[in-house]
Amino acid sequence: MELLQTPTITTFVVDPWADLQGRVQGRVITPADLQYTAARQAWNLTVDQYPAAIVAAQEAADVVTAVRFAREHDLGIAVQATGHGNVRPANGALLILTAGLDTLRIDPARQTAWVGAGLKWQRVLDAAQAVGLAPLLGSSPDVGAVGYTLGGGMGWLGRKYGLSADSVHAFEVVTMDGQLRRASAMENSDLFWGLRGGGGSLGIVTGMEIQLYPVTTVYGGNLFYPIDQAEAVFVRYREWVANAPDELTSSIVIMNFPPIPDVPEPMRGQSFVIVRGCYAGPVAEGEKLLQLWRAWQAPLIDDFKPMPFSSVATISAEPIDPLPIFSTGAWLRTLSDEAIATLIRYGAAHNGSPLLFAEVRHAGGAIARVQPEAGAYSNRSANHLLHMLGIVPTPEAGIALRQHTDQVKSALQPDLTGGVYMNFLEGEESRQRVSQGFTPAAYQRLTTLKAVYDGENRLAYGFNITPA
Repeated sequence: MELLQTPTITTFVVDPWADLQGRVQGRVITPADLQYTAARQAWNLTVDQYPAAIVAAQEAADVVTAVRFAREHDLGIAVQATGHGNVRPANGALLILTAGLDTLRIDPARQTAWVGAGLKWQRVLDAAQAVGLAPLLGSSPDVGAVGYTLGGGMGWLGRKYGLSADSVHAFEVVTMDGQLRRASAMENSDLFWGLRGGGGSLGIVTGMEIQLYPVTTVYGGNLFYPIDQAEAVFVRYREWVANAPDELTSSIVIMNFPPIPDVPEPMRGQSFVIVRGCYAGPVAEGEKLLQLWRAWQAPLIDDFKPMPFSSVATISAEPIDPLPIFSTGAWLRTLSDEAIATLIRYGAAHNGSPLLFAEVRHAGGAIARVQPEAGAYSNRSANHLLHMLGIVPTPEAGIALRQHTDQVKSALQPDLTGGVYMNFLEGEESRQRVSQGFTPAAYQRLTTLKAVYDGENRLAYGFNITPA
């Protein structure tokens, strides 16, 4: 009798990343690929992340496919465009790079722009200025437009025209059910509310339509005063902005220039107290405002002048190349005498400060006049925003700087509102203090929206909004 042999069954194991690559137009990058190290890098070099894989999307459909894939394989999802604003390393997650979503359309008649998620503000600024218009970008055009806007976005036109988030007409967003949606005041209005200042935890924005404004020339620049005159300059600045017109957006900075060749010789290794500003009105009116300083005392350096708005980056002159940094901040009720003394004591290098700068920005104006229900962004009533930043080449330097800024905020406690501006926070502090970026009602509404649009909390790598 012939015995029947059991047939041999061959099992083909499908490589999930190869499967995903076959479903997207962009590139799927795994740890085995040579491009992996560069692709996983954030702008802040203190972030060292190891995602399970990276999808460099080329179109919105790639983002949809990547989200559906992550759901199928129970992966967390992190999003990165220009690499700024990392909150939690994308370890073990599917990292979606949106830098390839770079569509830009300017509509001069409607004074609007469609901005893809991968665009930096510089491209938007250049295209808008070519037709006599301006976007509400921040102090650095090298930052991603969408990410900046999702966190609120307070720039040099803020007191005149408001936040970047306030000027969004619509978002195109992929939600965690793998659907591409449009969010506006008329469509998915709850999602639209949450995306206007609520960060990127409700969905992956692939593009947005924004309002542009007729600004081509501004009066802007910096006044440098000796650091030993910081107290007098701060007091005068407090008086100067008390009744400032909305056309003037300004700040006061304690700046400690490092002793490196990249810094011009007169500033290298020196500290200054600097008054910065951008006047978005008639140049003659801006000159009158600055005359109040020049008549008081001639600064060491005075580079306030009429300038094309396309050159607005020169006011703050923020670095473009990636750096290891620590950033933090807080909202101030007032610039009291005690607050001024604290900022000088902890901010100036000759007092032992490790900070690169401590800057106080003047808010109010159009920012404060927006109705709270217009968007998730909160803390509109505070007039002064403190931002502290330092270079941290080693983990030990990062710990020391964090301890230093904690001391600053502790000493400032009587003058703090308790609120924070989320775009200035990173890492652990951002995760811990996210609720303080919003009013209690706004935060509760965000957690409810999170439960609707991302109940499994796959997007847990940006603003740490947890589902209700």
